Order: sequence, then structure tokens, then C-alpha cells
Amino acid sequence: QVQLVESGGGLVQAGGSLRLSCAASGHAFTRLTMAWFRQAPGKERELVADISWSGGSTYSADSVKGRFTISRDNAKNTVYLQMNSLKPEDTAVYYCAGTAKSWGLVTGTSQYNYWGQGTRVTVSS
Repeated sequence: QVQLVESGGGLVQAGGSLRLSCAASGHAFTRLTMAWFRQAPGKERELVADISWSGGSTYSADSVKGRFTISRDNAKNTVYLQMNSLKPEDTAVYYCAGTAKSWGLVTGTSQYNYWGQGTRVTVSS
């Protein structure tokens, strides 16, 4: 069993930066594909970025490409989301998620079976 705890959210002005962290418990973390999702009020949860177990492969949504970077430190059982050049439309609750499926074979949100409680990010204009 894996438990995920996010931190690092908050209020920031447009153009600013935040780094989200997701700390995992359990020995399975190093074998998991990890991802960051977000859900804005009234909208569906969307994938922001994901990363393979080794960190060697990553994906970022077009809406955040060039601004957000996902990374992981398996020695610390932690995955990060560095968010730069934040925009008001980035305002959402951000969730960390994990799956035992190999990166590139995950086809949907439902295949993530480990979820954190979420951390709120608010970007003011």
C-alpha cells in the first residue's frame, strides 16, 4: 500500500513560481509511474504531467509545457512539480497520483490507484 501526501500549494501572483512536493510512504514508490493532476472549480480532473519510475521519461500537457517540470527523487520517495510563469488559469487543486502500470501504457485517470488528498494552488492576476 502506498500513501501520498502533497505539499507546497498556496497563493501566488501571476508570473510567480511554486514547487509542489508529493511524499510517498511504502517501498513500492520506486516502481510506480507518478503523475500530477489538477481540478479547477466546475471542471474535470486533468493530467498535468507524468513521469516513469526511473525519471527517464516524462510527459507534460500542452497547457503547461515549457512552464511546469515534473521530477522525482526515488531516494526520498518524493515527486515534484516545479511550476513557473504561473497564470490565473493554473488555479486548481493539484493531486499527486501513482500507478503500477508502466509509463506509456497508462491510458486514463482510472488507472491511477494511489491518490493524495490534494493541495490548492491559487494564482492571482
